Amino acid sequence: MSVFLDPKEQIEIIKDNVDDIVPEEELLFKLEKSFNSKKPLNIKAGFDPTSADLHLGHTLLIKKLKVFQELGHKISFLIGDFTARIGDPTGRDKTRPPLDEDKIKENSLTYEKQIFKILNKKNVDILYNSNWFNKFDLKEIINLSSYGNVARILERDDFKKRHKSGDSITLTEFIYPLLQAYDSVHIDSDIELGGSDQRFNILLGRQIQKAFKKEQQVAIFLPILEGLDGKLKMSKSYNNYIGIDENPNDIFGKIMSISDNLMERYIDILYPEKRDYFNDIDNPLIKKKQLACELINDYNDESAAKKALENFDKTFSKKDFPDDIKLVEIKLLNKTIIDLIEELTQNSLTRSEIKRLIKSRSIQLNDNRNVELDFIPLKNETYNIKIGKRKFYKAIFN
Repeated sequence: MSVFLDPKEQIEIIKDNVDDIVPEEELLFKLEKSFNSKKPLNIKAGFDPTSADLHLGHTLLIKKLKVFQELGHKISFLIGDFTARIGDPTGRDKTRPPLDEDKIKENSLTYEKQIFKILNKKNVDILYNSNWFNKFDLKEIINLSSYGNVARILERDDFKKRHKSGDSITLTEFIYPLLQAYDSVHIDSDIELGGSDQRFNILLGRQIQKAFKKEQQVAIFLPILEGLDGKLKMSKSYNNYIGIDENPNDIFGKIMSISDNLMERYIDILYPEKRDYFNDIDNPLIKKKQLACELINDYNDESAAKKALENFDKTFSKKDFPDDIKLVEIKLLNKTIIDLIEELTQNSLTRSEIKRLIKSRSIQLNDNRNVELDFIPLKNETYNIKIGKRKFYKAIFN
């Protein structure tokens, strides 16, 4: 495809799997203008690197960027390394903890690497908003703040709830939407993509562009992908995500753990073009396996998908222990099984959670599920350890 495709054909392709376009008539106008001038549109999508690695929720936006890229337009992949110091307050019930610059930089590098699992490198600009905000002086901040309206911001559900309950809302959180909006001014974006929860921020971008006498961007809103819990949106903060750079076995296991209803939702949102194919699969278990293989094939390759399927069948269907678990050495030092599991999982489980898992026979040492709370492993003995349904470890205690 190219930018010379008829604008009405382009808009039909763009509208697929989209919640809303504001305003749609302006999108058609911009596409016609681009078509007549042979000049590609500037398509913006912003990502704050508040955590490492992109997840499936991010891929909805990146796949839509790919659509624009294939239509011949220019992609502005904006990494909000400056705004990440504040953190987007959208949908949050409390202030995000601040991130240090080293962590933000480390996270940003994973984004730079992983977007090209989906996008081609052609016509993609990777931008960092610290490049302009680090140069802002107090006068510019005051000027930008003058376009904000506290009453309007407090109308947002997230801020309204926090204000009503007396929870803290910082001034930096108030200014965050203005900073995101100014990004659009600085890079002259024609179109901004975002999840439907970003409606306030992206529409504010239109207002700020107008105030700065710029042509207003069109806002395109995409569906929100729920996390593994099926309730909250997918996010590393909620620990309900599937990272596109995760181990294929972990991706496979996570997909197999979701409900059948959530599986159908993932298919609808992530693979709308393959809905007929999935509809022909009657067995939910087989359908989940195929969904997991599709995802792994997309972000790794077909061989990795095949190996993950084989590993799942071997481990869960035949109840075998995986072959590729790395052996970990842990100092015994008279520690109980609770201490050792805590160390083995790098404190991802609390002591009370470990006790609960032991009591419910959800921790297995070799073939033994009847583990006592005060059990001390044998020195220099190797143990295959299974925690819950999907976590496997191999450890030697010395």
